[in-house]
Amino acid sequence: MNAAMKSVHIKTALPGPKAQALIARDAEVSSPSYPRDYPFAMSHGRGTVVWDVDGNRFLDFAAGIAVCSTGHAHPQVVDAVKGAADRFLHISSDYWHEEMTALGERLARLAPMRTLAGEPAMSFLCQSGTEAVEGALKLARYVTRRPRYLGFLGGFHGRTMGSLSFTSSKYTQQLGFAPTMPGVTHVPFPNPYRPLFAGADQGKAVLDYIRLLFERSVPAAEVAAILVEPIQGEGGYLVPPDGFLAGLRALCDEHGILLIFDEVQAGVGRTGKMFACEHWGVAPDIMTLAKGLGSGLPIGAVVAKRSIMSQWKRGAHGNTYGGNPLACAAANATLDLVAEGLADNAARVGAHFMQRLGELARDYPCIGEVRGRGLMIGMELIENDAERTPARALCEAVITRAFHNGLLLLACGASTVRFMPPLTVGIGEVDEAIELLRASLDQALAGA
Repeated sequence: MNAAMKSVHIKTALPGPKAQALIARDAEVSSPSYPRDYPFAMSHGRGTVVWDVDGNRFLDFAAGIAVCSTGHAHPQVVDAVKGAADRFLHISSDYWHEEMTALGERLARLAPMRTLAGEPAMSFLCQSGTEAVEGALKLARYVTRRPRYLGFLGGFHGRTMGSLSFTSSKYTQQLGFAPTMPGVTHVPFPNPYRPLFAGADQGKAVLDYIRLLFERSVPAAEVAAILVEPIQGEGGYLVPPDGFLAGLRALCDEHGILLIFDEVQAGVGRTGKMFACEHWGVAPDIMTLAKGLGSGLPIGAVVAKRSIMSQWKRGAHGNTYGGNPLACAAANATLDLVAEGLADNAARVGAHFMQRLGELARDYPCIGEVRGRGLMIGMELIENDAERTPARALCEAVITRAFHNGLLLLACGASTVRFMPPLTVGIGEVDEAIELLRASLDQALAGA
C-alpha cells in the first residue's frame, strides 16, 4: 500500500505530552474502575480514523466497543442529531414526540419476532445495554410470574445488579458485589474450539445439560426466561454451532419459558445481518439492543412480542431519559444507514477480513482460531502446545503493540483479539490493519 494512502500516522511517542497531561488530570477526578487498556486520549474522528490530542492518527477497529456503528461523526447521523437539538433537547417519556414513535415503528418493522415469526413487536426505550437487560428481565418475570432464570458462562449483560447476576465473562465483574439477584443458574455456552463435552455435538450437549438441570435441580415450571447472546461477545466472540439456538427455542416453547436474545453487541448490522439471530432463523420472545443502535449516543431498547409487552400495565416500568429526542434521531438515522447498505458492507468486508486473518493464521501458529460473522470477528491466541492453552500475555502484548503502531483493538475471552470496526470500514482499511497486526504480532512474539 502506498504510504501516502495510509490512514495511520504516529508522530510522537505514545502517549504524547498532551495525552500524558490529560491522563494525569483525569486520574485525580475519575473513578479508577474504568478498565482502560492503553493510554489513548481522543481528539476527534472521521469514519474509521481517529486522532489523539497530540495529532497522532489511528485506525479504530474497536469503535467504542462496537458502538460507533456508522463510523465516527457520520454526516447523516450528525445532521439528524443537530436537527433534533434545534427543536428540543428533552421531554420525558410521559409524553409523545415524532422521533420516539418513528423509532418504535422502525424497530417493529425490523424485529426478528416479525420478520422470522410473523408476530408484531413493541419497544421500550432506555439509555444503555444493562438497562435494556434489566427491563427484559423485569418483563419476563412480570409476564410469567416465575422467579428463576438461566444464563450462560462467559456471557456479558451489564454491571447493574440484575444484569450483573448473569454476567460471567470475568469474575472481576462480580468480585465484591455479592449477593446479586437470586434465582440465576449458569450453564456452559457451546464452544466447539474448547469443548467441555468430549466427543459430542457441543450444542446438543449443552441442551442435554439444561434438560438434566430441569430434572434434578431447576424446576422448568419456575423458569421465567433463558438469557443468551446469539454470538457471545465478551466471552470470546464465540459463534454457537448450528442448531443450538433453534434447540433453545424448542426447549423454551416446551416449558413455557421466554427466550431473551441479548443483541446489545451483535445487533444492528454488526454481523452482516440486522440481527445476529437471523443467521439461524430463530426469533426470540424478547430482545435487547444498545451499543451500535445510536452510533455513539446513549440509547438502548427492549424489543418484545406485542403479546408479551402489551401485558405491562401503566407504571409497571419506566424511566426519565428513555426516548430522548437526540438519541432517537441518531438511532433512526443509524437504522436507515444499516438497512440501506451498511449491513451488506459488513458481510462483504467481513468475509474479506476473515480471509486475510486466515492467511495470517497460516504464518503464525499462535493463532489458534479465527471466528465470527460479518464485522464481529475474534482471533484467539494460544500457547504452542497441544492443549490450546490461552496465550493471555501474548494477547495483551499484541493489543499494546497495535496501539503503538496506530491500530486500536480490544480483547475478549481469555486470549482473543476482537475486531469490531465501524460498519463503514473499507477493504483497503482492513488490508492496512492486517499489515499493522502482522507487525504487532512480530513485535509481541519477539518481546519488543
